[in-house]
Amino acid sequence: MLIDTHCHLDAQQFASDRSEVMQRAADAGVQHIVIPAVAPYNFKAVRDVAYQYPGGAYALGIHPICIADATDNDLSMLDRAIQQAMDDPRFVGIGEIGLDFFIPELKTPDMQRKQEAFYDAQLKLADRHQLPVILHVRRSQDRIVKYLRDYPRLSGIAHAFNGSFQQAQAFLDLGFVLGAGGAMTFSRARQIRRLVTGIALENWVLETDAPDIPPSWLRGEAGSAPRNEPAEVAKIAEVLAELQGVSLDDVLLTTSQNVKRILPRLFA
Repeated sequence: MLIDTHCHLDAQQFASDRSEVMQRAADAGVQHIVIPAVAPYNFKAVRDVAYQYPGGAYALGIHPICIADATDNDLSMLDRAIQQAMDDPRFVGIGEIGLDFFIPELKTPDMQRKQEAFYDAQLKLADRHQLPVILHVRRSQDRIVKYLRDYPRLSGIAHAFNGSFQQAQAFLDLGFVLGAGGAMTFSRARQIRRLVTGIALENWVLETDAPDIPPSWLRGEAGSAPRNEPAEVAKIAEVLAELQGVSLDDVLLTTSQNVKRILPRLFA
């Protein structure tokens, strides 16, 4: 089964042809697409788009790049939205949440403190409602794990993972899986490809992060910023199979089992 565990299908980049994008995904065999929110302004949008795809699902959360303008009211809105969504079969977890220590304006001491406060608050919500989390972990793996250790019941996905083997093991020890997407398709991405090769398939799920992180074959097309699509998860699965040295069927079966374990509401 092909599952895109991370796709911003509600994004403006898909506004003009979202139906066609969904059809291409379906034609490629993508059975489920998980659409994470980034802030209260798109909570309704991710739900609405999830219902437009036969296997669509959504998560609710406040992304670290949206923290600069966020207030405590946003956390209250998130809490209410989660409570309202608990009976919704398309709602699968809390995300996209986490920390971003790559973007310069988010690296100041004040912004790091605010990011961590919002991250911790959202982990508390996930723990209270016993929901998995979809994590943004850019240049922040160690701090992400530090907070996770305070919530041993939580599990989820370390989206677009690009850390060391030691950092990867810290997530795995906590019951998390790692997201494999377009970045690993580049031959020059040696560290990511070493991780994918060296960590067992039972610890990976597939993702696109569309419209972002386009795979290598899209980068070769015209334009400086090609748009990624959920249909590309099919070829991403082939790359994962090649790097793991297993069959495509093995990748589809094992990654699907991993998703069932981590996002059980997707199959409830």
